[in-house]
Amino acid sequence: MNAFIFPGQGAQFTGMGLDLYENSSLAQELFERANEILGFSITDTMFEGSADDLKQTKVTQPAIFLHSVILAKTLGDSFKPDMVAGHSLGEFSALVANGSLNFEDGLRLVSQRAMAMQKACELKPSTMAAVLGLDDDIVEKVCAMTDGIVVAANYNCPGQLVISGEVDAINKACETLKEEGARRALVLPVGGAFHSPLMEPAREELASAIENTAFNKPICPIYQNVSTTAVMDENTIKANLISQLTAPVKWTQSVQQMIADGATLFTEVGPGNVLQGLVKKINRDAQTASATFETNA
Repeated sequence: MNAFIFPGQGAQFTGMGLDLYENSSLAQELFERANEILGFSITDTMFEGSADDLKQTKVTQPAIFLHSVILAKTLGDSFKPDMVAGHSLGEFSALVANGSLNFEDGLRLVSQRAMAMQKACELKPSTMAAVLGLDDDIVEKVCAMTDGIVVAANYNCPGQLVISGEVDAINKACETLKEEGARRALVLPVGGAFHSPLMEPAREELASAIENTAFNKPICPIYQNVSTTAVMDENTIKANLISQLTAPVKWTQSVQQMIADGATLFTEVGPGNVLQGLVKKINRDAQTASATFETNA
């Protein structure tokens, strides 16, 4: 069974999507439609912008979404997912790919999500840190013991967990985690504490936008970050998507469940190959691939 997986923030690079734009009339049409919907030329930034330009929240999330979704749409007959999943932001790409959301609504929600998260980040100094080489339960215990807000945010693969919270609490937790034997506890260059209670204002803002968006019956199940199990019901998909901003990304558990449900090939759709690396660390026997488009599809 073929699982299609979609990356999240951090996968962006200058020139992303340009090959699609130049080689596919469908891709060109969708990119131009995106410029209209967003009200600025995101293609200029994607194709020619600097790394700093691409780091702007209003650009990063729509850019990765567009690269993934447009690539999926240009795959033609080779795009036959038995199941889909996305890492954080990638969940929106996955929901367009499996037909739950249309292209325009997906892009509008991603843009609103980016702006809402940016506003939440500005309310309180907050950050995230990558913890390597410790069992999840030890990391969870240290977070619970630390004063202030700090939580497990991204279960990326065994031995790699990202924590999220207030700056002081993250720094304290990192010191304790190193004492507990972490190979590394490294503060990340991110704008705020994603997938933590500090994103509650963004969750509330996005909730009303999601509630007011039409979702369709998907063509195949999505394994969502919050629940990690196969979901086909539109209302459940909506509820999980709303919870996602303040809840952890359970990527390890999602991939394990997909394998248990029969996934034999994981095809990454979008910029980079980070998710393929994580899948291999979760299960070394899993087959992985990158999606490649068909010219003039």
